[in-house]
Amino acid sequence: MFRFGNPEYLYLLLLLPVLVLLFVLGQYQKKKALIKFGDLSVIEQLMPFVSKSKPILKFIFLSMAVLSIIFALADPQFGSKLEKVKRKGAEIIIALDVSNSMLAEDIKPNRLERAKQAISKLIDNMDNDRIGLIVFAGDSYIQVPVTSDFSAAKMFLSSINTNIVSKQGTAIGSAIDLAMNSFTPETEMEKALIVITDGENHEDDAVKAAKLAKDKGITIHTIGMGSPQGAPIPLQKGFGQTVFQKDKDGNTVISKLDQKTLQEVATAGGGVFIRANNTQTGLNKLFERINKMEKKEMEEKIYTEFEHRFQYLLGIALFFILLDIFVLERKGKWSRNFNLFKINA
Repeated sequence: MFRFGNPEYLYLLLLLPVLVLLFVLGQYQKKKALIKFGDLSVIEQLMPFVSKSKPILKFIFLSMAVLSIIFALADPQFGSKLEKVKRKGAEIIIALDVSNSMLAEDIKPNRLERAKQAISKLIDNMDNDRIGLIVFAGDSYIQVPVTSDFSAAKMFLSSINTNIVSKQGTAIGSAIDLAMNSFTPETEMEKALIVITDGENHEDDAVKAAKLAKDKGITIHTIGMGSPQGAPIPLQKGFGQTVFQKDKDGNTVISKLDQKTLQEVATAGGGVFIRANNTQTGLNKLFERINKMEKKEMEEKIYTEFEHRFQYLLGIALFFILLDIFVLERKGKWSRNFNLFKINA
């Protein structure tokens, strides 16, 4: 079993493209400065000790060192002991709407990001429960199968965006159907589905699906993201330009919360409807309901001991740092006397 102890440090990998860009710009500025003194080919002959390849090689060494340090900070761990443990908990699946309307900013920073923050907080408050994650728009997909690995669930959660599902729409019924088939079969654990959506443009009979889920022992709660007044839907175009989604007549689309549908789904599913706003997402009320769920004892195999492997990555980083130190940017005695294209008169 492999995991990262501190997966949040993996965001530092975004520094690598920045370092590459800075290096390229630095090399360009250096070349531009030399051109000011005259013909570049003549100037290069006047600087026989200057190497073109060694600065690139040193940059590669430095980048590999930075990459190793970032992975070391993330604390890679390997499970070394597998044990059977008994724990009391429930199974909870979260169905998250990733349609474009979830980009509306009537809830800051936008509906989708606020929903992801709420899910992350929900996971932090879980103990012995198991969690799964479904994303849906016009279609539904399992993002995280039901698991007790909360770190993995949060890592996958951070990567969710509106491009993850190609077909637009809000097929709540489809998400409920998929969730019903995603819970662990033949288990006595209590099951709950939390649907987080603005409810707009629903395409199927979500209430009928909720009733069927309740008949199978699955409680459905809904969290409504957005406001009844609504907000335009910002879309990113090329070169970082933001435009608002328009209908076929060229009018700006205003996405509004469909509170009525979400209330009906929650009622049919035997759960509660919670409307989120800019001050809270109603999670406290949901926490209370989840804590009141009957916790069944289950037995599962888990890794109880993990060995840290960051020290090997630090060793690799040190190796590349030493290479960077000992490799000089100037040509060595042998390399400056070697010129494959030299023509002797």
